[in-house]
Amino acid sequence: MSTLPNPVDDQDIAVSDSDDASDFDDFTLGAPSGPAPFDINQIPIKISAVLGKVKMDIAMLQSLSDGAIIELDRKVGDPIDLYVDERLIGRGELMMIDGVLGVTLTEIVKSTDE
Repeated sequence: MSTLPNPVDDQDIAVSDSDDASDFDDFTLGAPSGPAPFDINQIPIKISAVLGKVKMDIAMLQSLSDGAIIELDRKVGDPIDLYVDERLIGRGELMMIDGVLGVTLTEIVKSTDE
C-alpha cells in the first residue's frame, strides 16, 4: 500500500513558542472601514391587532350588507391578539388615546420555535 507524501513535510514552518501579546500589535479591533453597517432596528414591521376571528363560507360573505353584524369568537373585555406578520407576539386590552384606538400590552407570548 502506498502513501501520499505530506506537503507540510517539504516546507519550512516557523513556530513561535512566545506568549508575548506584542505579536498582535498590528491587529486592531473596531468598526470596519467602508459603508456604515445596516441597522436592523430600523426595519419597519407591520403589527396587527386582532379583535377576533370567524369562519364563514363564501355564500355567507356575499350575503353581507351594510349594517350586518358579524359575531366573533371573543367576548367584550377579552384580550386581543397582537401579530407581527403571522406570528402571535402578545395580547393586550383596547383603550382610547386622545380619540384614537390603542392597545395596552398585557402579555408577551414566547415563541415555541426555539
